[in-house]
Amino acid sequence: MTHYVIDPPAITAVPVAGGGMFPVRRVFCVGRNYAEHTREMGGDPDREEPFFFTKPADALLINGADMPYPPKTADLHHEMELVVAIGTGGKDIAEADALAHVYGYAAGLDMTRRDLQAAAKKGGKPWDMGKGFDCSGPVGEIAPASQIGHPAAGKIELVVNGVPRQNSDLAKQIWNVPETISYLSGLVELAPGDLIFTGTPEGVAAVVSGDVLEGEIAGVGTVRTRII
Repeated sequence: MTHYVIDPPAITAVPVAGGGMFPVRRVFCVGRNYAEHTREMGGDPDREEPFFFTKPADALLINGADMPYPPKTADLHHEMELVVAIGTGGKDIAEADALAHVYGYAAGLDMTRRDLQAAAKKGGKPWDMGKGFDCSGPVGEIAPASQIGHPAAGKIELVVNGVPRQNSDLAKQIWNVPETISYLSGLVELAPGDLIFTGTPEGVAAVVSGDVLEGEIAGVGTVRTRII
């Protein structure tokens, strides 16, 4: 039996609709995957190769838990996203085969310390502390693809305190799910338990303590958190 010199970390797991838990290995996030969001962030919406950043698995926030307003920021933003749960790993996965590697889908929020991210971008530094901080990834239940199929179109929206903030369609993704999986698997070997946050549409904005965020993706599910 292996002897660990400290207690091993707990496994982060996301509830699955209908029962069970999905153990999370890694969390990848796609940047600038909707043209209108790319424009609102000052980027070029022309189709360029996708790029990725990561969050720690234990940055996920599940079961509608409250999200503490993070330290060292005065500009916390929401980013509503479709999350892909990888059930079968692989590298250099062909687009035509990519969906066979998906276990299911969820609604998620890529919470961002925008001021820290902007400062890092300006200085040519990594985004980690703008994106990968504690509790920065609220996520809803994972809906198995065996039950809901593979959504390529449909409403993705977020309301804050009952007021619409983000409203778009999955069909507006620059890189769709099969393309994203194929491209990412050429950079790293994907493994069961990996999650991919697939980018956010336009309408990102700041939230403050007391705000309630409620997101929904048609045919997939919901995500909810309250900033405290």
